[in-house]
Amino acid sequence: MADYIYMMESRLTPDQQRAVALVQELARAQEMNVYLTGGAIRDIISGFPIRDLDFTVQGNALKLQRELEKAGAVLQGVDEDLRSMYVLLPGNVRSEMAMARSERYEKPGRPPQITSGTIIDDLRRRDFTINAMALSLNPGSRGLLLDPFNGAADIEAKLIRILHNYAFYEEPSRLIRAARFVNRFHFTLEERTQARFDAAREGNYIENISDRAVGYEIEQIAYEDDPLHLLRVYEKEGWLKVLNPHWSSGKVDGAALAQLLKTRQQMQNLGYTLDAAPAVMYFLTHRLGDRDIAAMQRLMPRKSFVETWRKLESDAKELARRLAGKEAATPSLAWQLLSRTRPETVLFLETTTRQAAVGQKIRNFFTKWRQVKDKLPLAEMTELHITPELPVYPKLTEDAFYLLLDGKLRSRAEILRFLKPFAPPPAPPPPLPKRGRATKAAPGVSAPAEAKHARIGKSQEAVAEQAAAKHAAQKRPSPAPSTAKKAHAKPAAKHVPAGRARPIRKSKSAARKKR
Repeated sequence: MADYIYMMESRLTPDQQRAVALVQELARAQEMNVYLTGGAIRDIISGFPIRDLDFTVQGNALKLQRELEKAGAVLQGVDEDLRSMYVLLPGNVRSEMAMARSERYEKPGRPPQITSGTIIDDLRRRDFTINAMALSLNPGSRGLLLDPFNGAADIEAKLIRILHNYAFYEEPSRLIRAARFVNRFHFTLEERTQARFDAAREGNYIENISDRAVGYEIEQIAYEDDPLHLLRVYEKEGWLKVLNPHWSSGKVDGAALAQLLKTRQQMQNLGYTLDAAPAVMYFLTHRLGDRDIAAMQRLMPRKSFVETWRKLESDAKELARRLAGKEAATPSLAWQLLSRTRPETVLFLETTTRQAAVGQKIRNFFTKWRQVKDKLPLAEMTELHITPELPVYPKLTEDAFYLLLDGKLRSRAEILRFLKPFAPPPAPPPPLPKRGRATKAAPGVSAPAEAKHARIGKSQEAVAEQAAAKHAAQKRPSPAPSTAKKAHAKPAAKHVPAGRARPIRKSKSAARKKR
């Protein structure tokens, strides 16, 4: 059995993992069951990039709105009828949170009758089997995959399959969605699904599409890896006129769009997390009339998407003015200004600017200036004990980088002269060991006290030996002069304890003379 929790954690980005943990915690606090559903599960299993996260809760998802905003999330749109909301979670993670529901269509294209339901009811109402899966995030069942329509097998077979025969009749927007999935994943329509697709197109079911579905499908084009190719596919299939009657591939600024996508990839390689979709939509509709653009914007569900799209030109114009002025007169000042600016604005200005100096500063920001950081002598800084553990390290390296950018530090020697005053003093050397043999101390007794006791013991033993020798000399008879002289000349051979006298042994020669 596959470990879907491991698959989820290994496939999601760190920001997406934190977003899942946040929603899971807030739903648990509200005593709601929460599931990761739809496209996120499809992309986790298939290996395609995970663009956004869809959460389904058993209950009113709008109850989580206040707590999500307290945690730093940005509300991008709300649908009161469906009890769902579009949220930008911390880390620039796009997500949709919706109530688990069942739907009943009385007429095609008309809004369905919505009732609260279970997670299985919610999966049953979906479009294709590959989107009808859910992963439990609840205690006791976390990691359990719900796949009642065998969507994982269809992913393996690279098939797009509808859940029931009336799928295109009830929701005609699924015709456009099927074309989008075929283009993105290079899957094929399952045989029965293809037959129903052809019948729906002949029956002109698409004319019953709802305005909400049109706005959703327009927005989704901007998130594709190759949006212009998808636009041409829609144009060939006849779906582009459904989204807007005056829209065509000829209305696209193809050269600017290609440059935008190239710069977006460059920024992503540098570690930026950005939402380029509003800028993509700007170039996809560049030659459309203002009235058509306004009509498309009114239908889009994410109002923050529309607001960003509308402000692209004014924000870029303001950034260009600041880059051309004193605020960015030096490379270090320009670096700081561009670092503080939203990456989406930098991306759009790099694509659209006609000012050579402004464009050069942005290109240097992405390439040349970043290479200057490689000139910092990290090895020598480590020898000077200037390491990230120092509190001043971030500020110090930043100042050195700015001086390098402005040409005030040019060589490695100049950089080291700048850094040396900030090096911490060297640690004191360890104490030298004492010379000679150290007296082995008894446990619990210090070395000076032990030496003192040793000296006292030796003096007492010497006094006792002298007293014993004197007592023995007085008790024995006086020897012959020559013998006595030898006896007195010879020192005591052994130690005599205090208070106990031991006789002095005579030599063998003295004993023979006596006999």
